[in-house]
Amino acid sequence: MKSQHIIHLEDPAMPDSAEGWVARLASPDVTGAQIAAFEAWCEANPDNRNDYVRVERLHTRVRELSRDALIGAAARAARRDGAAGRTRRLRPLAWAAAAASIALVALTATVQWRAEPAQRYDTRVGERREILLDDGTRAVLDTNSAIAVRYGADRRALTVERGRVEIDVAAQPGRPFVTYAANSTINDIGTRFQVAHAADHVLVTLLEGEVSIATPESGAAPTVLQPGAQARVDARGGIAASAADLDAANGWTRGELVFKNRALADLVAEMNRYAIAQIRLGDRALDGIAVSGVFHAGDQDALIKALESGWSLRADRVSDREIVLRAPPRR
Repeated sequence: MKSQHIIHLEDPAMPDSAEGWVARLASPDVTGAQIAAFEAWCEANPDNRNDYVRVERLHTRVRELSRDALIGAAARAARRDGAAGRTRRLRPLAWAAAAASIALVALTATVQWRAEPAQRYDTRVGERREILLDDGTRAVLDTNSAIAVRYGADRRALTVERGRVEIDVAAQPGRPFVTYAANSTINDIGTRFQVAHAADHVLVTLLEGEVSIATPESGAAPTVLQPGAQARVDARGGIAASAADLDAANGWTRGELVFKNRALADLVAEMNRYAIAQIRLGDRALDGIAVSGVFHAGDQDALIKALESGWSLRADRVSDREIVLRAPPRR
């Protein structure tokens, strides 16, 4: 499984040198997870970012020297062509020089933008936080979530590093907003949507507007979502779209967990995200229980009381960090 939920700096798939990162970030197929790994590499050692900037500048200078030589050769060829006949078209070498110059400018701008330090925001376990970003975009971070935001003159990017976030994008024509999560790239147009970054998948839920979701590894065409739809992206880049539970999607931003005939195990897993003490199902008989209701995120006591009264379950607190739910004794 290609999990990119946690970045390991020793991962052989990720560069471990400034030279390697210059090459990786210059690739048109760079992913959000790789950008997050680059940021982690820079933060791991204060010298890493300086080394990267130094190497990137050296590479840029080498390209400039190569470009100057190519342009010089093209100019000499053009002069020769002019002497032979003023009406002759510019030879392919001159066109190649011009194209190389344009490509170099675009590449250098892209690499330098990706090297800019990101603004980082996070939440602790049990915390929910609303942030107004510099461009007017609003982000709501759920419990134990983290994002990194980077702005450039002609683009905006947000990486969901962990957890769940709702993003209400401020429309800025000509300055697109791109969201990265693991192997997913999400492009939007004046949109309100949610991204949940789990260990083995990414879930994108569209509330307003329109988004397209792409996974470079899969090579498939982007999936376009309409309001009320969601897409689950697995670790291999497969995308499966379906109807979203909008009550549940809107509920967590208010601190509510809305469940409609869903497995008890799902409710427990969701509640555990908001607390240090973890609830565990102690009997296999509980696997088939379906629950419905609105529960306050992080209020374990209220949940346990509801399960005890509504489903006759018994809760045993075995330690400060573990609560075991058991089925009622048979009579």
